[in-house]
Amino acid sequence: MTFLQTLAVGTIPALITAAFTYFKLRQDFNMYKTEVMAERAAKRLLRHQSFTDRSFSAIQKELGGWDNEADELRKILVRAGAVRTYRTEGSKKEEWWYLLSRKGERINKIKKKK
Repeated sequence: MTFLQTLAVGTIPALITAAFTYFKLRQDFNMYKTEVMAERAAKRLLRHQSFTDRSFSAIQKELGGWDNEADELRKILVRAGAVRTYRTEGSKKEEWWYLLSRKGERINKIKKKK
């Protein structure tokens, strides 16, 4: 076997592997980018000046695209620094979220209502 044949035998699988790796990394980066953008959007939504808390249904509606993947949205909210709480209104128990960094503000708001 000549040097060029040996080089070709080694180079072809390396190029194919490099192409597969490139496309896989690109796909992973796009997924990561989507999750990071969703976290940013969730933080921005939960940082709203007037509302310290948001209902899960309102967050789901505002962010969109998470109708069938509610648990994935919950994971995004946790990564964004949000905490879940529940409120009972009548006989209905509803899930609410707020940023942990706004806990003091939230407590003051609750005290003012009483």
